[in-house]
Amino acid sequence: MNSMNDTGVAAGPASDRTSHTHRLRGLAGTGLVATLAAMVATALAAALTQAVGVDFEVPDGGETIPLSGFAVVTGFFSVVGIVIAVALLRWSARPAMRFVWTAVSLTAISLVPPLLSGANTATTTALLGLHLVPATVMIPALARSLRTRTD
Repeated sequence: MNSMNDTGVAAGPASDRTSHTHRLRGLAGTGLVATLAAMVATALAAALTQAVGVDFEVPDGGETIPLSGFAVVTGFFSVVGIVIAVALLRWSARPAMRFVWTAVSLTAISLVPPLLSGANTATTTALLGLHLVPATVMIPALARSLRTRTD
């Protein structure tokens, strides 16, 4: 009798593909949960800041930043962070380290607009702090997820 066992041939590439897809989905899932947490934390911090008297009025146009705006912008840039993490997982030999460096650099750059906005000191300080809130949620969550998926 001739025994045909071809699972060894097909299992290599298919299991690699499945493993890779599983890692990407796991990272994306972790990222989406962290995004929701960052959105809630940022909106809550903005609401508390507003409750103590910070008006979030930006002199350019005299508009006040609405609380929902903090959540929306946080969500958008958190998703950008997830995309960067997924790309690094796919194409970098050291994705966690590169992600942390990239995310910290981008966070530092994000601190420039509040300083240039011309808003009063309380608003500028609050905006700087509110840029750091989602960073403290997203960066560790995605970096930890990248480390567990590459070990």
